[in-house]
Amino acid sequence: MDKNQDEEPVVPRELKPEERAYWKELKEWEKQHIPEKANVLSDNGLKLNGYIYKNEKPTNKWSIVVHGYNSQGLKMLGFVHEFYARGFNVLAPDCRGHGLSEGNYIGMGWDDRKDIMVWIREIIQFENKAEIALFGISMGGAAVMMTSGENLPKNVKCIIEDCGYTTVWDQFLFQLKKMYKLPSFPFLTSTNLVAKIRAGYDMKKASAVEQVKKSKTPTLFIHGGSDEFVPTAMVYKVHGAASCQKELLVVDGAWHGGSSLMDYKGYFSAVDKFLNEYFLN
Repeated sequence: MDKNQDEEPVVPRELKPEERAYWKELKEWEKQHIPEKANVLSDNGLKLNGYIYKNEKPTNKWSIVVHGYNSQGLKMLGFVHEFYARGFNVLAPDCRGHGLSEGNYIGMGWDDRKDIMVWIREIIQFENKAEIALFGISMGGAAVMMTSGENLPKNVKCIIEDCGYTTVWDQFLFQLKKMYKLPSFPFLTSTNLVAKIRAGYDMKKASAVEQVKKSKTPTLFIHGGSDEFVPTAMVYKVHGAASCQKELLVVDGAWHGGSSLMDYKGYFSAVDKFLNEYFLN
């Protein structure tokens, strides 16, 4: 996908008083926690940018939090804060073609899986006893699922994905039919041809489903029950295909990317239970 496409929609709603207090607290936290910038080179020579929030309490626990389509690492502040509060150092990378990272196209998670591997190696080089959790939302959720099928080091203890899609093809096909009432041929077929030429991959083969089949890393799958952007049905498909230890959380009534807002307590209770299984406190 080209860089100038629109950002994923977020369903607006009025915040509850406790949510307003939370966001006010988060803004204050942001002022007091200025991240370090980090850079690595992708396997094909792109300069990738990231932000590191080193925990004030020394720890070997790390979380890599991966943003969604047309976003950037700095917009993951809410999740950065949550992992930081749980005693993690946090890395929030800009995916290729986003933020300050180089790239003329957006990899939709497939190329990003390789970049996440680079960031993992960078953390381990810095701290060889690092214990790492991968977290991603939307495109970032697809990216961490796609990463799960790679040859991950034992340092990666678990993965949490929120509202990721099954395959790049499935997601574009869903949006093509929903927004424009158009068939896959010739529109999506021609787009896939461009992707093969420019990005070097087939959108049908850019599959979270096939990657989680190979995964040995425990994974928590999360999705909103009323997601109309990445349909809720997709989470049942990836969860069902996963061969690793796995958990599933579907938040009733939650829109795309809104599960943690719809049910903050339930969401992070599930996250805490999952993290506590794989990380020593």
